[in-house]
Amino acid sequence: MSGTVIAGTPIAVDFWSLRRAGGARLFFLSHMHSDHTVGLSSTWSRPLYCSPVTARLLPHRLQVPTRWIRPLEVGQSHVVGEEVTVTLLDSNHCPGSVMFLFEGTFGTILYTGDFRYSSSMQGEPALRGRHIDRLYLDNTHCHPQRPLPSRQCATRQAAHVIRAHPQHHVVIGVYSLGKETLLVDLAVEFRTWVVVSPWRLEQMRLLELPDVFTAEEGAGWIRAVDVAEVRSDTLISWNTLHPTIAILPTGRPVKVTHPNIHPIPYSDHSSFSELCEFVQWLKPCSVIPIVKGSMCQAYFQKYLSSAPQALTDLKISKPVQESVQQQSKRKGQEPKCLLKRAARHFVSQGVVFESPEKYTENTGELTGVEGPQQNYCQSAVCSEGGCTCHKEKGKEELSGEQPGAASAGSQTLVSDEHFPTGFAEEYLLTPLNVLKQNSSRKFDELVEDFFRRGKTS
Repeated sequence: MSGTVIAGTPIAVDFWSLRRAGGARLFFLSHMHSDHTVGLSSTWSRPLYCSPVTARLLPHRLQVPTRWIRPLEVGQSHVVGEEVTVTLLDSNHCPGSVMFLFEGTFGTILYTGDFRYSSSMQGEPALRGRHIDRLYLDNTHCHPQRPLPSRQCATRQAAHVIRAHPQHHVVIGVYSLGKETLLVDLAVEFRTWVVVSPWRLEQMRLLELPDVFTAEEGAGWIRAVDVAEVRSDTLISWNTLHPTIAILPTGRPVKVTHPNIHPIPYSDHSSFSELCEFVQWLKPCSVIPIVKGSMCQAYFQKYLSSAPQALTDLKISKPVQESVQQQSKRKGQEPKCLLKRAARHFVSQGVVFESPEKYTENTGELTGVEGPQQNYCQSAVCSEGGCTCHKEKGKEELSGEQPGAASAGSQTLVSDEHFPTGFAEEYLLTPLNVLKQNSSRKFDELVEDFFRRGKTS
């Protein structure tokens, strides 16, 4: 699964195992993709902080009790508990997805969650000129040999494929959440309804998307289906009824199992060049990859700040008290906000390509014509995070809607060996001159404490 208990803080992001959460008392959800919600269900009984859009989806999708959901406005800074100020920022990934900017005695931390960098982020007031001690970075595509076009360019490629097949119906393989912007753009471009299932139509209305979707069969010639339906046998079946092509929007390599399946490099994760531009602009003191097992820090070493980094005491913080928002709510007052900015309409931007691991039992049926691309997986649809042959044991996103057990690598996300301090990953990219500027006695104590904990664990 994708989640982190942030060392030296009371914060857990996309992490829902209370047994393994240690001293974490503040729980944040970046977005609704199921590899970020593993363990979150109707039995959840702690305050949960997220964006307003995600707050609308949680009861609908996971039946999380509304009494525990704490929506925080995007673009405003909120005091949570006694120790933390958090600002939610649009992560340009999928409807409701956000980055978290945390501030407290532990320093300043930016947690991107899944995100697609855009140069417009440099205009974000909360980030301009901000000193960042730790950057938790979505490194899904952190590889120089994985170039990706912009989503606008990928949308034009999809439109080109559709125009090249004027007599065909079009099926677009998507997951339970995401790629809505692509569907809307194509509906407007070709002036047609996009046919979806009734439950997906209900979700589109919750997201307050443009009125281009319908559940009426035959009302439009573009149809959105679950990605697992885009297979050789279903293409054969569809083509017996009417000439049909399928489009798979993903930034990850796929194996083409039918000549009418067309992969399009549409991704809601940042490309390698975009990651470099983002880190170079932000100049954090250290970078910590969110996708575990992918050692990409060397690519960003030259962009790191040499300014002193806040060294936390690496002790688990005491349990925080009830959130200020809840306290104020009970008093009939408005929630407290710091540095309040003008509220901005949250616009959904896109999605992560969720893994089809759920459907791998049937992949033996997916044989057919292999496309010309190289380095394809043997699975019918190689997901951007669920395929170890392209992720170097990276992020294992879960299938379909991404429910289910995490991979072996994911299960050790917060292992007993490194969770209590997180020292190694926290200081992995801290420049030596930064460490020297801090008290050597303090640093020596931290090192000794780290090794002492390691021996006793």
